[in-house]
Amino acid sequence: MTVAPHDLARRLADKAEAVCKRYLGAGRRQGNYWQVGDARNTPGRSMFVRLKDTVKGPAGKWTDAATGEHGDLLDVIRESLGLIDFADVAEEARQFLSHQHPDPEPQPKQHGRTRASSGSAEAGRRLVAMCQPISGTLVEAYLRGRGITALHGCANLRFHPRCYYRPDEHGPTETWPAMVGVVTDVSDTITGAHRTWLAPDGSGKAPIDIQRKAMGDLLGHAVRFGLSGEVLAAGEGIESVLSAREVMPGMSAVAALSAAHLAAIQFHDALRRLYVVRDNDRAGDGARNTLIERANAVGIEAIALSPVLGDFNEDLRIFGRDALMAHIRVQLAPQDVARFMFLAA
Repeated sequence: MTVAPHDLARRLADKAEAVCKRYLGAGRRQGNYWQVGDARNTPGRSMFVRLKDTVKGPAGKWTDAATGEHGDLLDVIRESLGLIDFADVAEEARQFLSHQHPDPEPQPKQHGRTRASSGSAEAGRRLVAMCQPISGTLVEAYLRGRGITALHGCANLRFHPRCYYRPDEHGPTETWPAMVGVVTDVSDTITGAHRTWLAPDGSGKAPIDIQRKAMGDLLGHAVRFGLSGEVLAAGEGIESVLSAREVMPGMSAVAALSAAHLAAIQFHDALRRLYVVRDNDRAGDGARNTLIERANAVGIEAIALSPVLGDFNEDLRIFGRDALMAHIRVQLAPQDVARFMFLAA
């Protein structure tokens, strides 16, 4: 009996992470999503595949923030293998599913509570609860080493002195100090966490293969700096966003943690003008275009802030604070220059 494409896609979605590991091996899991460059398995971070059913949509659906393409896991198989005929795609999917083992039985509760999945929002909340403020810690040293000194409004950055690190699900567990970004929704509910593992002296990132990992529900959410208002700066990386905020310290900002997540950030009700703190690459272009289109559609003015080099932290470190201020100043709306830039000491 022939299996309908919808049913085949649903069966693949039930094994979404296994599908991604097989056909999108150039990517990696980030929280509840698999991130990769595109459906052809190019290395990168602009495409994300939902690994679990959530209120935002079903497992197996994917979007490429750089191109606007989207689809399901049948499309992933077609694109990654370069197949043309759907019969060949369906046959490959059936072969893949026939070699998959049933999911293991759920583990029993331990001591009256269920162990949180390592990638879940609950695991992210537990990690945050074990952290401490960054003042006087290696996180502060790390950020200052990258030229970032304006650390007001950074309560959503935390420090963990011995944060677990495992390069993959089969590798040994290590511990490294970490900067932990608290991911929240627009109502400030914690939905996840983002870890940046650091060198033991805070001089840079830890000498490990994967220096950053996210956990929990990230799509639409972000690490937030300052109180929400009518003007907001939104970018990808924590360091890049804080670098832009270094020269406009009065402006609230959010770090969405990737181009794909930046394109999908939620807008709070009071927002009237959005600055897109873009990275200077193809994925950054796609995120900028998507976010500006979304903002304009709901009546929010959107303005792109573009770095000279790869991102604003690179600009800050190479050119210095005064040059970065001059570069960003001409990109701001005139009324925001005095309002946000001249609050610095």
